[in-house]
Amino acid sequence: MTGLQTTHGDTCVWQVSFQVPVPLEEPATEILSMILGQAASSYCPLESDMAEISAFITQRQEWNRDRAKQIKELLTSCFPDWHQAHSITFRCRQIKERDWRESWKAHFKPIEIGKRLLIKPSWSQRKARRGQAVITLDPGLSFGTGQHATTRFCLEELERLEPSMDQPSMLDIGTGSGILAIAAASLGYAPIKAFDYDPDAIQVSRENAALNQVSHQIDFTRSDLEKMKPVVKTKYDLICANLTHDLLKAHHASILGRLKPGGYLLLAGILIEQFPAVQSTYRQQGCQLLESRKEKEWQSASFAWLPR
Repeated sequence: MTGLQTTHGDTCVWQVSFQVPVPLEEPATEILSMILGQAASSYCPLESDMAEISAFITQRQEWNRDRAKQIKELLTSCFPDWHQAHSITFRCRQIKERDWRESWKAHFKPIEIGKRLLIKPSWSQRKARRGQAVITLDPGLSFGTGQHATTRFCLEELERLEPSMDQPSMLDIGTGSGILAIAAASLGYAPIKAFDYDPDAIQVSRENAALNQVSHQIDFTRSDLEKMKPVVKTKYDLICANLTHDLLKAHHASILGRLKPGGYLLLAGILIEQFPAVQSTYRQQGCQLLESRKEKEWQSASFAWLPR
């Protein structure tokens, strides 16, 4: 799960990178994105059988041995034969943010979501079709441009479900760049609340909302899902929770405690082998599966909540 990040002078960020064989390029990129909560990219030189996977962080302490271990474990579980024959060497180096921004122009292309949304960087000359709302996002350090399979699924479901509700409210849990909340505002959802644990993500999401002239429609706050009360008075017609599977399972009560009975729940950020356990957790609480999609190694789903 990228947004616009204000740069004061020529600041630095850190690039986390490692190499894998070309057949593992896409899953390794998705795994790094999930672990860091930042958009990742890959590069494969001509005639090389190895691809370099990389992502960028604002604080050096965001990268540590535990996260390296998580990546190794996920790759091992998906590709045990390969891992037995290869080792991974991780690198974390400081680079100028200006150089990083320029490199992203080669990776971020305009994308259409259904018939009503066009997401593009500011430098793109792509014109919207009739009836399309345009969302402008420039590369920053927060996850979410719509390129990632799980983000794209949520965007498509936001567009598909909106006509079935009368001015639906929306809660975006783990907003990242704010792309889902901004898309919801463009589609007619109101009111909209979005939160993230990362203060940088909140800054980026607010800047992106201002860039798209929807700041007045979205309430962005920094909050910690793990410290939230399980039940609150304010309920929403639709909730997006693009989180890791462990958070989705551990905090299902707090997530559903904010959803109106009969409302819709979008769950994403889940590896295919982890999805059955997540689905079981929510099915036991009365969530009925509406749509599910597998893309690469990811599975996402939408549910209707019909508590008993």
